[in-house]
Amino acid sequence: MSDTAATALASFTLDYDIRIADTLVHAAGTKLTVRKPGAGELRGLTLVALGQGDYASIETIAPRITQPMLQKAHVAAMDPADLMQLASEVIDFLLPKAAKADFPTA
Repeated sequence: MSDTAATALASFTLDYDIRIADTLVHAAGTKLTVRKPGAGELRGLTLVALGQGDYASIETIAPRITQPMLQKAHVAAMDPADLMQLASEVIDFLLPKAAKADFPTA
């Protein structure tokens, strides 16, 4: 797998259930995969808003880049901690390699 392909996917595990009304949509412990968005998937969004983790921007892009797909209603029902995980993955994809090199790694 090329370096580009290896960094085109990220995943995280939901800490909390996503429920719409009384229906369980995604259970806590569900692994969500986030794909690096292509330029076309950013249509209608601003990079600045995405880079700031703007809720409306994350809500708009989520159905385009998540598996299983998070629809807007699912994002609205997410626990803030899980929303932050999603936003962090999106923001990480937007950072250039040079900016990432300045961050310490574990």
